[in-house]
Amino acid sequence: MLAASKGLGRAIATTLSIEGAKVIIGSRDEAELNKTAKEITQLTGNEVIAMVVDVADAEQVKNLTQRAADTFGRIDILLNNSGGPPFNKFENFDDGDWQKAFDLTLLSFARTCRLVLPHMQKTGSGRIINIISGSVKSVLPNSVLSTSMRMGVVGMAKLLADELGPYNITVNNVAPGMILTDRLKHTLPKDADVEQALKERAKNIPLGRIGKPEELAALVAFLASEQASYITGATIQVDGGGNRGIF
Repeated sequence: MLAASKGLGRAIATTLSIEGAKVIIGSRDEAELNKTAKEITQLTGNEVIAMVVDVADAEQVKNLTQRAADTFGRIDILLNNSGGPPFNKFENFDDGDWQKAFDLTLLSFARTCRLVLPHMQKTGSGRIINIISGSVKSVLPNSVLSTSMRMGVVGMAKLLADELGPYNITVNNVAPGMILTDRLKHTLPKDADVEQALKERAKNIPLGRIGKPEELAALVAFLASEQASYITGATIQVDGGGNRGIF
């Protein structure tokens, strides 16, 4: 599991550990990562392994994958999660910004899928779950980098679902809407009262509130389970009904 030291990644790692999964987590922040692993282990009673990794660094991701395989003897679940690119208008991004967004948000997901594939093919089963963004269903202002790359992940997942189906490997995307994470707070107007700003945002959500990371994690745990073995190629929103699109 990548980018799992805080926010959605931490919530998902905790939920999977509670369900009995053997979890290895990675992120760039070593101190926060080790703290998270220790706290999850204390909470669930299941050991959580932490490994520093930059998802945009091919060698580091390769090492993480190999350690997971060597430690557990198999890889059953891949949870792709990464920090998103910055928000701004299209005209304010140069080639370097686009390349960083590609490396972080699309290429890193493709790379991890490729690395775990032999291990899942060997056992004849597996779950690949990508955390993307609600912007693939309803465009968010100033999200051109994120939306462009996340749409690429959606297309990749659809094709992988076709190719990997014969191995009983499912590939799905989870698209968060407004979930209470640091990233959401960073999209609020500068100098705004956070609590009041969140209440304003929630007015456009049918359920009238911002989602909790644990609510999204519950869906991931289901998609990782045997009960979800007939769901693949799907992009499922967790947004309190915020997206008004029919499809």
